[in-house]
Amino acid sequence: MDRSAFHSLSYGMYIVATGTAERRNGQICNTVFQVTSEPATIAISINRLNYTYECLGSAGSFSVSVLEEDTPMTFIGRFGFKSGRDIDKFEGTAFRTCSSGCPVVLEHATSFIECRIRESFDCGTHALFLGEVEDAGVLTQARPMTYAYYHMVKKGRSPDRAPTFIGK
Repeated sequence: MDRSAFHSLSYGMYIVATGTAERRNGQICNTVFQVTSEPATIAISINRLNYTYECLGSAGSFSVSVLEEDTPMTFIGRFGFKSGRDIDKFEGTAFRTCSSGCPVVLEHATSFIECRIRESFDCGTHALFLGEVEDAGVLTQARPMTYAYYHMVKKGRSPDRAPTFIGK
């Protein structure tokens, strides 16, 4: 099987975040998609080893911030290549807290979506979370970053816990 065929699937670059009174956390995610329009439902795929996965279970909600093309790699690295177990990823980052307690990243984001988790599905290394949309908004008119743009223009890579990771 030629797994490079998966690279032709279209993805975006997002920060999926969640929070409780004790701790907030977020991570880069490339697998976010709309499932239904009524009720508006979003799905996200999260690695079961990630701290975000642990936080989602206790929070019961999540936010998605859509990143713009001009997002610096250092910003992506903060949310994508560091663990929330070790650092507060939101320290020094512009964000607001939604009514659910989830942080929404305002810095380098074109829009946001806030969801209440309806269901989750075990998919082996990852879990798929379905979230009913409770709020959404456009923050800027900047162009959203696609995963292809991240790889081809920014020269970014897929970490080993990403659903799109292809080992050697």
